[in-house]
Amino acid sequence: MNMWQNVWAVVRRELEIWRKRPVYLTGSLATMLFCTIFFVTFLRDGLPEELPIGVVDYDNSTLTRNFIRQLDATQLGRVVEYRTYAEARADMQRGTITSVCVLPENMYADVLANRQPTFTFYVNGLYFVGGSLAYKDILTMINMAAGAVKRETLRARGMNDAAIMGLIQPVQIDTHQIGNPMTNYGIYLNNMLLPGVLEMIVILILVYSLGAELKYGTSRHLLETTGGSMRAALGGKLLVYTVWFVAIGFSLILFLYRWMDYPMAGSVWNMLLGILLLVLASEGIAILIIGAIPSCRLAISVAALFSILGFSLAGFTLPIESMPGPVRALAQCFPLRHYYLFYVQEAMFGAGFAGWWKEAVCLLLFLLPPFLVVRRLEAAYIKQDYPQN
Repeated sequence: MNMWQNVWAVVRRELEIWRKRPVYLTGSLATMLFCTIFFVTFLRDGLPEELPIGVVDYDNSTLTRNFIRQLDATQLGRVVEYRTYAEARADMQRGTITSVCVLPENMYADVLANRQPTFTFYVNGLYFVGGSLAYKDILTMINMAAGAVKRETLRARGMNDAAIMGLIQPVQIDTHQIGNPMTNYGIYLNNMLLPGVLEMIVILILVYSLGAELKYGTSRHLLETTGGSMRAALGGKLLVYTVWFVAIGFSLILFLYRWMDYPMAGSVWNMLLGILLLVLASEGIAILIIGAIPSCRLAISVAALFSILGFSLAGFTLPIESMPGPVRALAQCFPLRHYYLFYVQEAMFGAGFAGWWKEAVCLLLFLLPPFLVVRRLEAAYIKQDYPQN
């Protein structure tokens, strides 16, 4: 048989394996569907709202009551009033509230007398998102309350509002949140979490598929199907998985940027190219892992560790540029990092080819390392002298 006939023989063999072992479908399509539905519905509101904020008002003055009303009226906060700090602390330790504000006695009198009363608040840092948002909300209201007090004092002295605002806020801030003007956590996270899940699925499933030939002792049968050609064996397997994973990736991109209408400054077609390159790069990593470690169980463990580290070193939660030099260098070894930079240039800035061509080249470079381990994998397939468990 010629090369293409060998490849198609492997394709038919692989599809028959899929029919007998549904783990390939459940591990890819079912997992991707579950993660997509979970993250999209979990973050459907965009930004957490009505965070419970405990308030202990020891002053009970018009100033403190107005502060409480303003804090309760914000989008993020929902005030829960307590009589004592001990009660509020107990609820925060139980996780019922995210933070506690303590308004001291004689706060209004101290403000009028320019004695700078101490406003104390506690934030539960164990809940990172809730604690950070509550801190931001409280701090904003404190600054507004301080500005309001100063404004009334200056008005009493006869100053006009224009001069007062120049003193209270000498520099006016004009904020533009590029790519996510609604501060939607779904947009912020799903654009990278879901492609990251796809990358993890590609690596794990392909490593398992190639490792299962060793685990179940069928690798020699695979080579017999291709007349002893390792290239045809890999080509047939990769043809099946590439078409399958690219179809999942394209569906994901169309779902995010067409159905969900996530912000897209550039072209969806370019994002389809980006997800294609991510799938190909992930397949290159999978072949490298199973070729270097031709043991199914150990290779899957290494693949899982690599995939999880990819989320941390992609840079969408913590900027890689602020990390130590060795970590920045290590981040370049993960396809998800380059896909993230591709996404930023295309979806957020609309830079086009000029913005992301370097990342496209980096993703294509992940196709080269597998050539270093093909002979090792072929030897393992022929000798079958590696652990099968």
